[in-house]
Amino acid sequence: MTVPNGPFRMRLRLLAFATLLFIAFLLPGERFPVWADEPSPTTPLVVRTTLNNAAITPVTARYITRSIEEAESRRARFLLLVIDTPGGLVESTRDIVKAILHSPVPVVVYVAPTGARAASAGVFITMAGHVAAMAPGTNIGAAHPVSAGGMPGQPSQPEEPASTPSNTNSNTTPSEKPRSKNPMEDKVLNDTVAWVRSLADLRGRNADWAESAVRESVSVTAPVALEENVIDLIAEDVEQLIAALDGREIKLLKGTVALDTKGAVISDIEMWWGEQVLSVIANPTLAFLLLIFGFYGILFEFYSPGWGVSGTLGVICLVLGFFAMAVLPISYVGLALIIIALAMFVAEVFVISYGFLTIGGVVCLVFGGLMLVDSPAGFMSVPIWLLIPVALATAAVSFFLVGSIVRAQGVPPQTGVEAESRSFGRAFADFAEKDGVFSGKVDTHGEIWDATSELAVKKGDRVAIIRRDGLMLSVRPADVQNADQIDNS
Repeated sequence: MTVPNGPFRMRLRLLAFATLLFIAFLLPGERFPVWADEPSPTTPLVVRTTLNNAAITPVTARYITRSIEEAESRRARFLLLVIDTPGGLVESTRDIVKAILHSPVPVVVYVAPTGARAASAGVFITMAGHVAAMAPGTNIGAAHPVSAGGMPGQPSQPEEPASTPSNTNSNTTPSEKPRSKNPMEDKVLNDTVAWVRSLADLRGRNADWAESAVRESVSVTAPVALEENVIDLIAEDVEQLIAALDGREIKLLKGTVALDTKGAVISDIEMWWGEQVLSVIANPTLAFLLLIFGFYGILFEFYSPGWGVSGTLGVICLVLGFFAMAVLPISYVGLALIIIALAMFVAEVFVISYGFLTIGGVVCLVFGGLMLVDSPAGFMSVPIWLLIPVALATAAVSFFLVGSIVRAQGVPPQTGVEAESRSFGRAFADFAEKDGVFSGKVDTHGEIWDATSELAVKKGDRVAIIRRDGLMLSVRPADVQNADQIDNS
């Protein structure tokens, strides 16, 4: 069995440390709950969860689901979900809505503070709440879907008829909705409309307005939402909201319950540090940069001897980048283009392509970044202004580092046995012959060595060192060496 050398053992230790750190990072925080503000059994408890200007992602969906479970285990009167969100992913929104609909404790959705919004996915979460409330100066709406699995954006424009005869009656029935030019958009839109209407009907709210928020991206203020029966009440702050809910009857799957909130104590459920980090890295731009920085780290590690900081950081960046992509709705075509781009950058050094591989790598990296996340809207995509400079920088870094690595592999050894076998020297004195072998001393690199030769060597002759056996050099006159020998003297 071969015993691993020192540098290899160090690599294994660093890799094991990074793996243990990542496992500890993934441990769910809810296994170690600390409830310092737990009230007495006779005091009502309200558990509060806050989404402050947060996108709806699998991380936030898991956070809200965990909050519902914790509210049930602590026998809270209800879960207060305070939201301020620009929207998010459809699948994550569905997970949250399902958790609210099946919640064993009432869920009160409160759009707050002043200036907050419940846009896009926030509309569905608000509609799903057992009680929907808003603070003054807030708004709700704009829930038109962009794509399946994506975020809401601008509504598609309906296809205009080519011509309208003058004798045709222009009146249409409500069911005759204008169709877009894309059948897939119609399919997604109709499915989303049916979903939001079912939520509104379930909670006894305005289903027609909910449909207009999806079809036409309608958005309204808190007073209008209350007047249109979109929400149940307006509250200045949390205290006023809790007071207004006292005695309110809530219909759950297990039956109807009356809220007892007089003198209730509020207990906040925060994201544990792992969820906070995941909520940060679950961003397409950051996930893309983590992949690129991981690639840089690995390249720098090959450029330097041993295993150091750059390789360790590169591995960590790659692990975090791939984990972020496991959270996001990643397009495998975009990820494949990024991998192909990085392979092209490396291949440019080995293949004579006159720069075409580099150009292809830049193009693949830009398009791969644009397609990385299956959602074309706003913050759920990598911006083009970042992709182009990163692609050009990656091409330059790859060409420089990989080229340096290849050139370094071709440099002859400068120390050790290999270096001696490629060097030259001068005979210190005439070699003496004994039993057909000539022996003497040579001067090489400022050192005097014992040497043997199969040919006669005179004092001052230039000799080439063939090999070294211990402290003895084997040489021959330099003028009989092969033409491929390199003069390093």
